[in-house]
Amino acid sequence: MINGLLIFALAIFVVIYWRWQALQNWLWNKKYKNAVLNSQQKEILLRCMPIYKKMTDNDRAKLERHIIWFLSEKRFLGRDGLKLTPAMKLIVAADACVLVLNKPWPLYKNVKEILLYPSAYYAPQSTRDSAGLVSYHNAVRLGESWPGGTLVLSWHDVLEGNRLPSDGHNLVFHEFAHQLDQETGKTTGTPLLKTPNAYKEWARVFSRAFVQLKSHVAYNMPHVIHSYGATNEAEFFAVLTETFLEKPAQLRQHDPEIYRMLVDYYQFDPIVWH
Repeated sequence: MINGLLIFALAIFVVIYWRWQALQNWLWNKKYKNAVLNSQQKEILLRCMPIYKKMTDNDRAKLERHIIWFLSEKRFLGRDGLKLTPAMKLIVAADACVLVLNKPWPLYKNVKEILLYPSAYYAPQSTRDSAGLVSYHNAVRLGESWPGGTLVLSWHDVLEGNRLPSDGHNLVFHEFAHQLDQETGKTTGTPLLKTPNAYKEWARVFSRAFVQLKSHVAYNMPHVIHSYGATNEAEFFAVLTETFLEKPAQLRQHDPEIYRMLVDYYQFDPIVWH
């Protein structure tokens, strides 16, 4: 009898283990099935988030459902005395969920918490010179994305990113793009893709566009993608994401190939909203 119960319990455990994601999604769908943003939340997004205002009704409904999930499943913490309000969390969640508008739950599965500072903050940093000497100092930061699941954001710059929706700068887009990149276990500028062939195409187009940006920066030539993207491949992907969302028409005109690649990856075309 006892052996039979143990075998039954083990079988249940194995089923739950292998079907955990499906079970979790079922529970989430049941929990958030009838959840909607209230009129006050919608009014905040209409005032503070230009992309939300320009979205189609169908896309806006998907975004709202993602926002509700995100606010319930992620932890927000204030730093340097910043007292968080529901509106602050709402705006960060909305910006973050734009990137994964057509992705299934769980969104940003590695992200556990978002830390918000009032404005730019100091973070410890170490550098090593050519002789191997390591020096330590504090660097001014606007945001960070840690592979362990923590995002750090300057609230002032979160607001600025939404206040100027066409300048190609949005701190939340930038840092959450890093999280998408880090889902592979590395930070290389190449996120998780659908097929092996997709990685080959990504490498070809991405490398060509990255080299082109570095050349433009080296010769002080104008470029639709901000020069910070020439820092390395990871920063190029994050800056490219900002450009894709805030300057889609200019990016498509400048580089149709990489634009099509981003539309395929993000599964939406932001030009529709502009």
